[in-house]
Amino acid sequence: MLFQGSYVALVTPFTDQLEVDYDAYARLIDFQLENGTSGLVPCGCTGEAATLSHVEQKETIRFVVEHVAGRVPVVAGTGSNNTAEALTLTQYACEVGCDAVLLITPYYNKPTSAGQIAHYTTIAKGVDIPIMLYNVPGRTGTKMTAATIAALFETPNIVAVKEACGSIDQVTEILERCDITVLSGDDGLTLPMIAVGATGVVSVAANVMPADVAALCKLALENNYDQARKIHYKLSRLFSTLFIETNPMPVKAALSRMGIIKNNLRLPLVPLAGKSLDALDIILHEMNLM
Repeated sequence: MLFQGSYVALVTPFTDQLEVDYDAYARLIDFQLENGTSGLVPCGCTGEAATLSHVEQKETIRFVVEHVAGRVPVVAGTGSNNTAEALTLTQYACEVGCDAVLLITPYYNKPTSAGQIAHYTTIAKGVDIPIMLYNVPGRTGTKMTAATIAALFETPNIVAVKEACGSIDQVTEILERCDITVLSGDDGLTLPMIAVGATGVVSVAANVMPADVAALCKLALENNYDQARKIHYKLSRLFSTLFIETNPMPVKAALSRMGIIKNNLRLPLVPLAGKSLDALDIILHEMNLM
């Protein structure tokens, strides 16, 4: 099954000159592959796609596909609030061999349900690649309803949704209405979402603890909830602390402390500091990640 298990929402490492750091990117990808991550998701919100140029986004997607070399699926973030731009990026992902794409709900424009359906179906009809919808109203200002998602599932290559509404009721209603594959978009809800029918997570925390997030998904999907709960409780404070400020500020700080990337972000995001950084350091020390 394409969308099952732990998919990591990869950060985009930057050099001190704020160019994409491909050496650090390769280290991060290898760290994921060595620790059981099921698939890689570059150029999403966690990957700071909003501050990548289209040239950089394309180069980054191509780099991930080439470095992974077919070992796990690559699901590229190609969404935009401009349908034509999203289509162009999605067509490029097809050309370079991505296994699927992740398309965020158009942000800022605040389209109605009819506009959301028109946006996604226009893109879907212009490509031959599996599409995962990305429902994250906290980022976009607009929620896709379960009814809208069910309507989009009638388009053959719209096959999955990353659900980041923070609602088990939303997941339940989606799966009552259709058989679309659902992945959690919130690390802390991965376990309960799998319990009601989701098949995994697109995870921020997997950047930092890929083996544990992968094990949590595997155990839950095997209905071994006793062991899955132990991992959930082990990671619960990390899950919350990685969102103590705007993602990916905390996770980039964590990966920097671990020596995998530099703690560089593009404005308007800035490195984690002060009490928030102190709180993160406490968690990282407890988990022997420093």
